[in-house]
Amino acid sequence: MNKVIANATEAVEGVKDGMTLMLGGFGLCGIPENCINALVHLGVSGLTCISNNAGVDDFGLGLLLQKKQIRKMISSYVGENDEFERQMLSGELEVDLIPQGSLAERCRAGGAGIPAFYTPAGFGTEVAEGKETREYNGKMHILENALTADFAMVKAWKGDTDGNLVFKATARNFNPMMAMAGKITIAEVEELVAPGELDPNFIHTPGIFVQRIFKGTDYEKRIEQRTVRPRD
Repeated sequence: MNKVIANATEAVEGVKDGMTLMLGGFGLCGIPENCINALVHLGVSGLTCISNNAGVDDFGLGLLLQKKQIRKMISSYVGENDEFERQMLSGELEVDLIPQGSLAERCRAGGAGIPAFYTPAGFGTEVAEGKETREYNGKMHILENALTADFAMVKAWKGDTDGNLVFKATARNFNPMMAMAGKITIAEVEELVAPGELDPNFIHTPGIFVQRIFKGTDYEKRIEQRTVRPRD
C-alpha cells in the first residue's frame, strides 16, 4: 500500500460537510498546519472538530472558525482565541468542554476499541450532567464515551513512507492518541524518510494506524503566548 501523497490538498480529499475531525496539537505546538490550511481552501462546513483547543484568531483552527466552517468544538480549553470565545458565548458555536485528561483518554480509548470508561474527573460539576455515575473504592466516577473521527489529522517531526511516526517534545501530546482513533489518519511530517531509517525503539505511532502521509512545508512554529522577564 502506497501511503505517500503529494501535499495537503491531496491529503484532505474525501473530507465532506458535517464530518467529525480530530486534529492533534497543544496550543500551537504540533498542529497539522498544512491540513488545516487545505481545509480552509476546500471550503467544507458543518464540521465537528476534536482538538485540545482552537489555536488563535489568525492561525490553526482559528482560520476555520473565522470562515464559520466549524459547527461544534470538542475541546478542553478555549485558549487565546477571541473568536472561539465570541462564537461560544453568542451560541453560534456548539462547544463541549472536557477535562484535558478525559479528552486525551477518550481519544485513546476510541483508538483502542474501548467504548467507554469511568473517571472521577468532573464528578459534581457540569461535566457530569446527564452522565451515568458509579462508585469505585469509595469515590464517585462518571461514565465517559470514547471518541473517534472520520479523519484524524496529526503533525509529526519525522515519518517514514510506511507511516511510522516520531513526535518531538511537546508535540507528543494528543497526536499519538488521535492517530489511532481516525477511520482515516493523515500525517504531515517535517521530515519524510525511507523505511528502516527510523529507530524502531523511538517510533511513537506505528504505521498501521496511518493511511496517508506527506512532507509538510512552510511551518511557522509560532509561540502562542510569549512571556519575557524585564531587564534589570
